[in-house]
Amino acid sequence: MRLSRSLLATAVCVSLFPLQGCHSVDDDRIPTFAVSINLGDAATWNTYGVAGYGMHRRFILSQGLREPSGFPYSQQSATGFGGVLLISGMDPFTTATDSPLAYDLSCPMEVKSSVRVEIESERYEAVCPVCGSRFDVAMGGGAPISGPAASGKYKVGMRRYRCIPSGNGGYIITN
Repeated sequence: MRLSRSLLATAVCVSLFPLQGCHSVDDDRIPTFAVSINLGDAATWNTYGVAGYGMHRRFILSQGLREPSGFPYSQQSATGFGGVLLISGMDPFTTATDSPLAYDLSCPMEVKSSVRVEIESERYEAVCPVCGSRFDVAMGGGAPISGPAASGKYKVGMRRYRCIPSGNGGYIITN
């Protein structure tokens, strides 16, 4: 009797296991590459940072690209797989409003460093120019809104990076 109950419980748990992933967002499809962008002092932050909801900037240091132009990249600087999107928004995982949020620029559906999302300024959404997937980067933590990233069996979100206050009036972006 005990054995059959434990087998029944195990069978139920195993059969329910696949259902757990259907409603979560997979933000791990982009390969892990180093991220280190120093916007730590107030002068650099005021020049290259973001202030005000929806303001955004791209940081790309790869394949001969250097964006933004004139940014003082160092030997330790790194911008992830496809570059970094920095946007001012509301962090859904804390109570912070008008905080800097950072994501990898690569579309998590395409998983190519050269396929970078673009910001639609009216809605503050990131849009993939190839597959058409849309992501909520200003308030939704990079979660998919529509397109293949939102309609597949597994929801595919953008890879997030950390924005750490430096104490000198700016932020350090890292993974």
